[in-house]
Amino acid sequence: MRRTAHRTVETVAVVAFDGISPFHLSVPCMVFGEERDEAGAPRFDLRVCADAPGTLRTDAGFTIGVPHGLASIHRARIVVVPSWHADGRAAPEALVGALRAAHRRGATVVGLCLGAFVLAEAGLLDGRPATTHWKLAEAFARRHPRVDLRPEVLYVDDGDVLTSAGTAAGIDCCLHLLRVRHGAEAANRAARRMVVAPHRQGGQAQYIRQPMPEAAGRDRLAPLLAWLGGELHRPHALDDLARRVLMSRRTFTRRFRESTGTTVGQWLQNQRLALAQRLLETTGRSVEQVAADAGFGSAVSLRRHFVAAFRVSPTAYRRQFSQGGVAP
Repeated sequence: MRRTAHRTVETVAVVAFDGISPFHLSVPCMVFGEERDEAGAPRFDLRVCADAPGTLRTDAGFTIGVPHGLASIHRARIVVVPSWHADGRAAPEALVGALRAAHRRGATVVGLCLGAFVLAEAGLLDGRPATTHWKLAEAFARRHPRVDLRPEVLYVDDGDVLTSAGTAAGIDCCLHLLRVRHGAEAANRAARRMVVAPHRQGGQAQYIRQPMPEAAGRDRLAPLLAWLGGELHRPHALDDLARRVLMSRRTFTRRFRESTGTTVGQWLQNQRLALAQRLLETTGRSVEQVAADAGFGSAVSLRRHFVAAFRVSPTAYRRQFSQGGVAP
């Protein structure tokens, strides 16, 4: 797990190019570039850079000024390629070389959406799991057969290299990176400011293959999810949940996956892990009590699931991210 001190200033380099989508460019800028005055909030020095800095066109018909060149990558601890040309053209050799050098010296390199093509061109994804926008997944697989492409997921965190699917999945990926570096509360604050979901697991589906046949079915799940969020400390049987929304077990499980992109069991586990993170950060409750409050039953169960998800124990996580000196 990549852990840093709360007030460490981290340089984040975001790569722009002529013809970039303003939305894709704004994603890492919103997550890492907004001013944060809250006590204990992480601090970032965000630099938008380009192979040829200056005035660049966007695909929305207006221009942007990019003052920094690729030298910003040399000093960055996080480097984000937020997108790339849809025609798959080769990246400038200077950019490819800068990404390789950044990775060699230990920077975290992120390829959002088609930015994964650039990371693959730099050889940073060879033999590693990665994802990209589903629409160009086949082209990616043909061009980069050495990459373990996982086109069905939202994002992939492989330690020092992260990749995501398109648009909103880029937000999920950046919030995830903020979470693992600075804790759940830092990511939740950013998500509240952006008015987006604070946490979606990377393994969820990129898109719903079959649309929900009835809007009423979708609406029926919304209050159930809200209710479950307040009842995570209790066990929940699949049949009981199906009866609660007046569906058969089979219909309920299908519509739940269509609506959330994951299974009922995985959704509950993700929510419980997120709650455990918040409790470890913001309360002085014992690990045993956190395990009970988050629905894991025992400290042993919490530790097993927590380490599998975050590569760190609950106690170590609390030491790193607790607020106001909460006792471990």
